[in-house]
Amino acid sequence: MQDDPISNQKTMTSSSGLPTTHDPRLTTSLRIVFVGHVDHGKSTLVGRLLAETNSLTPQRIRNVEEICKEKGMKFEYAFLLDALEEEQDQGVTIDVSQVFFKSSKRPYSIIDAPGHKEFLKNMISGASTADVAILLIDAEEGLREQSKRHATLLSLLGVKTILIVINKMDLVDYKKEVFDAIRAEYEKHLASIKVTPHAFIPLAAYYGENLIKRSQKMSWYQGPSLLETLDSLDPPASSVDKPLRFPLQDVYKFDKQRIFAGRIESGSLSVGEELLFLPSKKTGVVKSIEKWHPPKSAGGQARQKASAGESIGIVLEDQIFVERGEVACRPDTAAQVTNSLFVHIFWMGNLHLEKGAKCILKLTTQEVECVVEAILKVINSSTLDEISKSSRSVAKNEVAELILVTKKPIVFDPFDAVTETGRFVLVHDRQVRGGGIILKAAEPMVAI
Repeated sequence: MQDDPISNQKTMTSSSGLPTTHDPRLTTSLRIVFVGHVDHGKSTLVGRLLAETNSLTPQRIRNVEEICKEKGMKFEYAFLLDALEEEQDQGVTIDVSQVFFKSSKRPYSIIDAPGHKEFLKNMISGASTADVAILLIDAEEGLREQSKRHATLLSLLGVKTILIVINKMDLVDYKKEVFDAIRAEYEKHLASIKVTPHAFIPLAAYYGENLIKRSQKMSWYQGPSLLETLDSLDPPASSVDKPLRFPLQDVYKFDKQRIFAGRIESGSLSVGEELLFLPSKKTGVVKSIEKWHPPKSAGGQARQKASAGESIGIVLEDQIFVERGEVACRPDTAAQVTNSLFVHIFWMGNLHLEKGAKCILKLTTQEVECVVEAILKVINSSTLDEISKSSRSVAKNEVAELILVTKKPIVFDPFDAVTETGRFVLVHDRQVRGGGIILKAAEPMVAI
C-alpha cells in the first residue's frame, strides 16, 4: 500500500513557539517553504508537484476529483493539499501543513506556509525551520506589496537559499519580456535588502510547465526546471556538526534517578562526557542516554551517543538540581549568557510595540520576561523606508532593531553561529506577537 505523504498531524509547536516534528524523514530531507500572495498559485504548485512525483494515494486524487465534480469546477491541484473543507470553500490556505515527497535524487519535506496577509504568524512558523524558500509571483499581476514583505521576512528569519518562481506564465502567453520585466524589478528590490536569490524560474504550475522538466513552451528559458533546481542544491549544513545545545524540556524521576529530558537542537553528546548547564553553571557527567520514545521502562535501550534532532533523556553520575530552560553544552564550546540582546524582529501585534514594553521571550525551552530597552531602527517591511528615528514604537508588520533586556540571564548564540539558539519569538497577552533573530549580546554581559 502506498503511503500518503501528507502528514495526518499538523506541525507540532515547540515551547519556543516554532514548529518541530518527530518524523524521521525530516532528518535527511531538504525542508522547503512555499510563500507568496494568496492568489499566486502556491497551493496549486505544491499539489501539482505531489501529483507529478507520484507522491499521493489514488484514493486522495479520487476524493479531490469528486469534490471538484460536486462543485462543478475543473480539477484543482490545490485541493490535494488543503485538508480542511473550510479552506477549500474559501480558496485560502490558512494553516501550516507538512507534506513529503521524493525525487530521484533526494527526499523533501514541504512546509506549506500561507500567503494571505492575515496569516503572517503561520508563515513565520513555517519559514523559521526551512532550508529553502520558494517565493511565488503571479506573472499577470506582477509584484505585490506582500511579495516584497515576504522577501524581507525570509531574510530576517535567516533563510539563505531563496528561489523566485514567476508563476502563471500561461496567462501572459509565456512571454519572455514579462518574465524579464518582473525579474528586473524584483532583483532591484532584493538587492536593496542584500538578498541574492539562487534562481528565477518561469512556471505554469497548473499545467506542469517547467515544473519537473524544461518546458517547450518557454524555450527561451535555458535554466533547469524547478525540481531540477531543487535537486541541484547542496544539502543543508548538518546541525550535528555544530556545538552541543541540549535545552532541558523537563526533569523526571524514574527508579530513584533524575532523568533530564529534551531535544538536542545541535551537536551531539556521549556517555562519559562532562556537560555544563547554563545559566546555572552546574556540571555533570553523562551516565546514560535513553531514547525517549519508548522510555527504557517500556523496552527502550540505553544509548552511547545521541545527536541533533533526537528527543532523549539523560542520567548523570551525580545528582544535580537543574530545571526546565537550562541548556546543556560542552564546557569548551559553551553558549553565551546575557541579560541584554541586540536583535532584529518582525512585529505582528495589532498594538504598537513601544519602548519600555514588557513581553515574554521564548527561546528553545526558555521563557523569560523582557523589556524593550531601546528601539534603534524601524523599517517599513513593504517600502523598506526607515521610519523616523524619533519614533518610539514598532507598528504591525514592521521590522525593527531593538535592544531587549531580560529579567534573568538567558542562554543564546548569535544566529549566524547556531541558528537553533539564535531565533526566538515574543509573546504578549499569551499570543505570539513577533519573531526574530539574535545578532549579539548587548552590554551588560553576564560572566559565565
